[in-house]
Amino acid sequence: MNKIKILPDNLANQIAAGEVVERPASVVKELLENALDAGAKRLQIDTELGGRRLMRLMDDGEGMVRDDAILAFERHATSKIKTLEDLSKIQTLGFRGEALASIASVAKVELISKTAEAEAATRVYIEGGRLIDVKDAARSQGTTITVRDLFFNTPARRKFMRSEATENYHLTNIVTHYALANPELAFTLTNNGREVLRVSPAKDLRERAFQIFGSQMIESLLKVEGGREFVAKIHGFVSAPRERRSTRDGQYFFINGRFVRDKIIAGGLLEGFRSVLPHGVYPVAFLFLEIPFEELDVNVHPAKTEVRFRRSEAVKEVIAEAIRGALRNAGITPISQQSAVSSQSFDNGDERAFENRTHEQPKIEFQISHDNSQTISPNERADETGEQNVIENRQNLADTTEKTFQPQTEIETEVYSADFEQAVQSRLGEIPNQLTTGDERQTSSEDQEEIANRKSQIASQVVLPPFDSGAKIPKAVEVENLSSSKIRPISQLHNSFIIAVDDEGLLLIDQHVAHERILFDKFRQKETERKIESQNLLLPETIDLTPAQAAAFNLVEAELENLGFALMRLSGRTIAVKSVPTDLPASEVRNLLAEILDTVDKEKFGNARANLRDNIAASLACKAAVKVNMKLTTEKMQWMIDKLLTTSSPTTCPHGRPVILRLTMKDIERGFHRT
Repeated sequence: MNKIKILPDNLANQIAAGEVVERPASVVKELLENALDAGAKRLQIDTELGGRRLMRLMDDGEGMVRDDAILAFERHATSKIKTLEDLSKIQTLGFRGEALASIASVAKVELISKTAEAEAATRVYIEGGRLIDVKDAARSQGTTITVRDLFFNTPARRKFMRSEATENYHLTNIVTHYALANPELAFTLTNNGREVLRVSPAKDLRERAFQIFGSQMIESLLKVEGGREFVAKIHGFVSAPRERRSTRDGQYFFINGRFVRDKIIAGGLLEGFRSVLPHGVYPVAFLFLEIPFEELDVNVHPAKTEVRFRRSEAVKEVIAEAIRGALRNAGITPISQQSAVSSQSFDNGDERAFENRTHEQPKIEFQISHDNSQTISPNERADETGEQNVIENRQNLADTTEKTFQPQTEIETEVYSADFEQAVQSRLGEIPNQLTTGDERQTSSEDQEEIANRKSQIASQVVLPPFDSGAKIPKAVEVENLSSSKIRPISQLHNSFIIAVDDEGLLLIDQHVAHERILFDKFRQKETERKIESQNLLLPETIDLTPAQAAAFNLVEAELENLGFALMRLSGRTIAVKSVPTDLPASEVRNLLAEILDTVDKEKFGNARANLRDNIAASLACKAAVKVNMKLTTEKMQWMIDKLLTTSSPTTCPHGRPVILRLTMKDIERGFHRT
């Protein structure tokens, strides 16, 4: 008896639904893409119970005739592609012909559609993949598709759906994406009869961003525009460094109008912000890429949210270049470039050489003393008869130093050795210490300065010797290994780490995460033990929430008030913050709330209410804690150490990072070969 059989169409559709229909937001995404492909100008989306009970989309697109309305629910039925060649140049959002068949196999679906020429609309009703009814209906041109009781016939899938708040968050997020991608269209989204989002047609992306995110976000946006022909054209906006997030949830990427989640684009974005934003912090971004259809493959994921580039590294570099250009136009210079500018002075002729050296690794600089007797006094001047000779010798000097100072070729790889002084002096000797005119030594202050600069540049490029690394010696400290003796602070390392000692050796304490642990325990104390103190703001801080953030705000409002916030809803999606916890700087309020609301997705950290409180408290502690590059007094360091030792976990921060590293006396003696 044969074991291999062809699956029934309905079962095959349900299997496909497992790939296409991940959650209610997946259904809305497919319906939105069909409406956009049909040329809709106005789209109305209604949902109930997070999409579990109802999802309805109404559009004013071109509509369908009766035969097409029925055939659209067949598997692999599509009007978007006809030949194999069409697959290599897909210009529509939908094309696979799986979405409607998959959705109809796990829900109760009603479709009403009418073309401009038809006398009546067509109503098609399908339940669990079975065609139930087809008849005439009343409707103006366009399509209305209603999806009820999602996963009603697959209980195993239904029980994996998240809470209503979480599903609403994802629904709002997907509509926001396509509203951004199509600023010329009108979108309306309602949830349980309450309007969540309404945007009228906008003239451009900036106006649409204003409609969705409010004026506060718009003020921090920098325009991005650039790209290369045959690789990618890019336009959009990124946020200035002051507007930052702890997650990538504020990043919206589109390729040829298609919403995607792509690591290449995200990598190019971060590369453009290199040395501008600290590690673990992400910018807000609305990036639109126009890529030749033959340069990418959109047929790599059933839900069409991923793509494959033919030249991924070239695309990544184009994005990074455009981002760097946007930052440069705004007067924002990466830290590494600022250091280079401040440590060296360049005349107009050196600007191009400087630009070519901006991406090179910094060298350790040190000074070399020279014999003062060789220095020509700046008071010496050329007489009038030797003026022309001085000019000529200046040119000779420039030619000589240009040949001598080849930018970072052989010099940059030279390592300090016993012959180091001779090696440096031999190079320095190639640069003339003086200008001569006939038998007289002539120079000027400009000549002397140029000679000194050239020598300094050559000397600064010789690399110091590698020291024996102690990277493997420090160890994270366990709670039980903290000595009972008093830990005494000595100093700070780069105003970021506390150097301390105890009976066992040397301790390095990360001041930011140490304070973070102290504040986290404080914020998570039970309300019966201590009420968190608040400070009133001189002027209430008003914040415009995105539609997704507004949906999340309902979930965390009570918890935020328990942690010391006083919040008030204003009109629309605007809230007012009247008071904050005493430890939180007022300047961090906006970023903190954005971080909390952007990450309120209960599936990311479980359903326990305590977990939600822990995550909010951890975010609050991180924003309120002392920062790196902050100088502390000895008394403040001692206070922090004493407080840290009384916390629930002195050796780890709320995010799991180590707080203390130890270098024992045995480790130190072993490193110096004393044992």
